[in-house]
Amino acid sequence: MTLDQLLNKTCLIGLTYMSSQGEVLKQAQHAGTVIKVDAEEGITVRLMPIPGAEIGPEGLPEFHLPPGLEAWFVAPKGHYRQPDFGIDIQDPDFFVTWDIVRKKDDTQEGKQQWWEWHPRTSPPSVN
Repeated sequence: MTLDQLLNKTCLIGLTYMSSQGEVLKQAQHAGTVIKVDAEEGITVRLMPIPGAEIGPEGLPEFHLPPGLEAWFVAPKGHYRQPDFGIDIQDPDFFVTWDIVRKKDDTQEGKQQWWEWHPRTSPPSVN
């Protein structure tokens, strides 16, 4: 698979935010369509509208992912719903999973925080 092959494909994104000690801080899910790819700048996904949420004048939000393909897996056919995150997608093309690890846990409030992205290289399990 190449970056260009992701264009116009739909994806379900799973993110796990972790402390530098490996403690899970939070998890998030997003769904959308790949609208731009760049080997240096990464992969841009236009997120699907969340049911009941208003769309601002700038349109649907975009989410940026690192350009690595290790975290992309062909998704099995199915209807995926996660009401807590406003997810409702039928037959996405790909599952994408990343761990996002905080580099320092003692950053003062209001100061820049640094995060490191790690692809999950095992296909996600579907319940």
